[in-house]
Amino acid sequence: MRVLQVQDKYTQKEFLQVAVKLYAEEKNWIRPLDKDIEAVFDPSKNKNFRNGEAIRWILVDDNNKSIGRVAAFINQKTAKSYDQPTGGMGFFECVNDQEAAFLLFDTCKAWLEERGMEAVDGPINFGDRNNWWGLLVDGYYEPNYQMPYNFPYYQKLFEAYGFKEFFKQFTYQRPMGSEVDFTPRFYERAQSTLENPDYEFRHITKKEFKIAHEYFRQVYNKAWAGHSGVKPMTEQQAKSTFTKLKPIADVRLVWFAFYKGEPVAFFISIPELNQLYKHLNGKWNLLSKLKFLYLLKTGACNKGLGIVFGVTPDHQKKGVEGGLVVSYVKKLAWKKGFQYTDIEMNWIGDFNPKMIRVVEQIGGKLLKTHITYRKLFDETKEFQRAPIL
Repeated sequence: MRVLQVQDKYTQKEFLQVAVKLYAEEKNWIRPLDKDIEAVFDPSKNKNFRNGEAIRWILVDDNNKSIGRVAAFINQKTAKSYDQPTGGMGFFECVNDQEAAFLLFDTCKAWLEERGMEAVDGPINFGDRNNWWGLLVDGYYEPNYQMPYNFPYYQKLFEAYGFKEFFKQFTYQRPMGSEVDFTPRFYERAQSTLENPDYEFRHITKKEFKIAHEYFRQVYNKAWAGHSGVKPMTEQQAKSTFTKLKPIADVRLVWFAFYKGEPVAFFISIPELNQLYKHLNGKWNLLSKLKFLYLLKTGACNKGLGIVFGVTPDHQKKGVEGGLVVSYVKKLAWKKGFQYTDIEMNWIGDFNPKMIRVVEQIGGKLLKTHITYRKLFDETKEFQRAPIL
């Protein structure tokens, strides 16, 4: 077996094709768009190259057949925020062979150690951690857009190499159109904000979309910035996020809470795009774009994907979380003819028990579990899980 660095058109293509070949008979695997994966490794498209570097490899057997792949990366802004400088590895795919998997892991480890890293997180993304982050260990259903799907045997390969559980990520699911018996306490707290004239709960309008990124940024920075691995969001980043969302966004799924006119909470969902992308075979050319638009406009997507939920600290524990949810389901989700029949609430870390409680209180049922692993290169050092928020 040999490890080859991706550095020409052949190895670049093989990096994509490894997964296509491995999952050829796996009915629930959905091929990611080639352009989305390539963008991760393109310095002109991935801003993380400004403060970091990335490399990727394929693994070939003695017959020169591609049987695995992996990538390694370092973000200098976050690498030294831990007790041990920590890099990342991801986009791992491999046949069910421990020797092959360990060779890929060893390659990442050596590259990271040469650059001063003392630990590695994986499988993760060289970018935002809501994309391609974590190893699927339970709930082998169709993956949501840019969420990992992998074979069950990967867990044994990671743990045999010495990776330890850093945190779990949960995906919850619930029907949109069916009523949920909210707990009395949850409903009462929600009603206290719904009846308070200082609060307003609604989705943004189409005209409002061009400024909604600032609503989002204000709440996000108060609710999330400062947590482990989360940096404050700039206006440019927020605007870029909403610009990317615009072609596929449904404003009915972008729900905000305002207090005296100021944004204080949000629950943002999007149409679950993999319901559409699974028909495109990874391609994004003119024909596939036209097919995508047709599917999008004809209502082929009936599942929403909850991507982010946040409440500013000064409005937490006041019933705003409940007000946000109860207003949404009463004003919109329970209306006859509403397009979206189900919603999956993505990427809820086990380090965030408050969010888990909220999701369970509104009837969410655990559907999928991913694990983000960490391996300390010096195993005599104390391993610590991600801190609870």
